[in-house]
Amino acid sequence: MKTQEFFDILKSHSNKSLLFEYTPGQLVGANYHITEVKHLKVDSVDCGAGVDAWNETIIQLWESPSEIGKTEYMSVFKAAAILNKVGTMKPYDLEAEVKFEYSNSLFHTAQLFVNDFEIHGNNLLIKLAIEKTDCKAKETCGIPETADTIEETGSCAPGSGCC
Repeated sequence: MKTQEFFDILKSHSNKSLLFEYTPGQLVGANYHITEVKHLKVDSVDCGAGVDAWNETIIQLWESPSEIGKTEYMSVFKAAAILNKVGTMKPYDLEAEVKFEYSNSLFHTAQLFVNDFEIHGNNLLIKLAIEKTDCKAKETCGIPETADTIEETGSCAPGSGCC
């Protein structure tokens, strides 16, 4: 989801509480805070020597240990106010992909993308998901699009010119 799309959803539901589902059936605790917003510029080279560049907006969520047991979630209005303030200090690339950085004691630190959103009564639920790593140079490396692992194809062996 692009940053602008996320902001539009927040604007349309400002009277609701903001919840995040980081894995199916598991919610970020009501004790979460927005602790950092990163305006990331990625400049990359893949294993097939392809270059690429893009921007990302990464919003970090953190659960405060001093507020364990809190039951009232942050309002969409408050979250939007925080994000708007950030935008006055460091402008957003509104076309950048928005991601959320999160972890807890049972879930490793990950950058999660917005998979979907749902309205449940007075709650706006942002459904997050993990994006699997992938080879961007499959054609260059001779890896079929359906390949799941390198072992299955054997195409990225030492000296093959890939990876």
